[in-house]
Amino acid sequence: MSRSALAVLASLLPFAAPLLAQDGVTIHVNAAETIGPYKPITGFFGYDEPNFTYAKYGSKLIGELGNLAGAPQAARNSQKTPAYVRTHFMLTTGDGSSGFKWGSTNAYTEDAAGKPVYDWTIADRIIDTYIKAGAKPFLEIGFMPRALSSHPDPYQPDWKPGDNFNQYYLGWAYPPKDYARWGELVNQWVKHEVAKYGRAEVETWYWEVWNEPDIGYWHGTPEEYDRLYDFAADAVKRALPTARVGGPATTGPNNARAAAYLKQFLEHCATGTNGATGAVGAPLDFITYHAKGQPQVIDGHVRMGVSKNTADAAQGMQIVASFPKFKSLPIIVSESDPEGCAACSARVYPQNAYRNGPLYASYEAVMMKNMLELADREKTNIAGMLTWAFEFEGQPYFEGFRTLASNGIDKPVLNLFRMAARMSGDRVSTTSSGAIPVAAIQSGGVRGAAPDVDALAVRSPREISVLVWNYHDDDLPGPEARVQLSLAGLPASAKKLTLRHYRIDDTHSNAWTAWKNMGSPQQPTPEQYKTLEAAGQLQELKPPASVNAGKEVNLDFSLPRQGISLLQLSW
Repeated sequence: MSRSALAVLASLLPFAAPLLAQDGVTIHVNAAETIGPYKPITGFFGYDEPNFTYAKYGSKLIGELGNLAGAPQAARNSQKTPAYVRTHFMLTTGDGSSGFKWGSTNAYTEDAAGKPVYDWTIADRIIDTYIKAGAKPFLEIGFMPRALSSHPDPYQPDWKPGDNFNQYYLGWAYPPKDYARWGELVNQWVKHEVAKYGRAEVETWYWEVWNEPDIGYWHGTPEEYDRLYDFAADAVKRALPTARVGGPATTGPNNARAAAYLKQFLEHCATGTNGATGAVGAPLDFITYHAKGQPQVIDGHVRMGVSKNTADAAQGMQIVASFPKFKSLPIIVSESDPEGCAACSARVYPQNAYRNGPLYASYEAVMMKNMLELADREKTNIAGMLTWAFEFEGQPYFEGFRTLASNGIDKPVLNLFRMAARMSGDRVSTTSSGAIPVAAIQSGGVRGAAPDVDALAVRSPREISVLVWNYHDDDLPGPEARVQLSLAGLPASAKKLTLRHYRIDDTHSNAWTAWKNMGSPQQPTPEQYKTLEAAGQLQELKPPASVNAGKEVNLDFSLPRQGISLLQLSW
């Protein structure tokens, strides 16, 4: 956090005592009133740097993503779904070394005679890491190999936080000089994966064509992107007709230009002439676009931009819903984040100072429910909300990158995804006197006097889970919420319940606080590291307790500002 932000916080401390409690918030859950199935949309993750996947801390984090719910929970959760992982630069030329916003696999080169040479060694190493961890690939088909690029030089960028992006989108972002060779590259890739992992396994993956072609990631026209998609999708389907292929992974469609790009792509897939086959339309099994927030520094503190993130998501769903042919297709918001650059550290970009603490986690809880409610409102099929955050190997502890872990120490936000992964079954009716409706969040965020104190409840045959948060856009001290939670509609068999209460706040499931309390060591001792690892795991507020069920179960607790609770009652 910037010095000015710290000064504001310090100035507010004398006034914090009167703000320790706010008016009570009443949350009612009716376990007998089903809304629909609970979709684990938060189990999608991505990052720019593919070669971090198999690095020391990268492979450790992939292992944790593959087991988000935890082994005991996974064993009894028949609805457990795997985490999906997406990364850029899977086809880029290079030696496999990583930098900020860069990576390579050297999958395609050409010999002296111009004959294609395919080498899947590095790509295999990345995908093997996912599979061995129990995760699944969400494979982004991109970017352009140097030997195929229509404008190959200069090719590899040298970007670091603070640099201008003008010299970032280089030869890897251009159309192919030969679309047929591009299609053959994709076809060979899919055939290789089927031969290596088997048809049944690869059928469970996603194949997404390119990334954000409406901005600098694509130095071509929309029509040229459509042609790129046609050749890639045809190549995927020729190798494995049952494979899932989609796109276009455009930027936030609340922007008119991005919205127009998404519309023209869907029109092409519906009625356009296929550049690869000459047929009408193109294969489309799922639709992707991106949605981002916009944090700012206001009066010395960070103010989040959840309204923009929500508006992007809503506008994209409205566009999809306007195409009857595609309205029921799965939508994966293949990047949904508080802002647009994971590698832009808070040290250089102070508006990103939210990333280490529980604010990031509570923001994601709000967006999870927003996505589900927007899909209900627009009658679309939301399948995924992908968090573009991973880790940066060899960087200082808690430097302020948008990451899930820092040098192998998990951040609070990862524990929100662990909470979500522990929930399964059907969404059930939930009302909160402290909730801000999704339409109001879309138009104005959470910036008034009252925070958003809301909940999402899910029921499985022998358990009910209630996720509760106390969120505000402004990263300032605020009162705790006094939550009165009542649960009705439990089955007659639910007489003796076991309550487990998980918590994320300043002192629970929060390695950042533990690290600061140690004096912020950049070289923690082995004992300190072990303590930080434990602090980064999902923690319970209290030991499990027995609860007697009557017509209703009533639970009272306090929830700090930006805190999240997961209450699970099982029988």
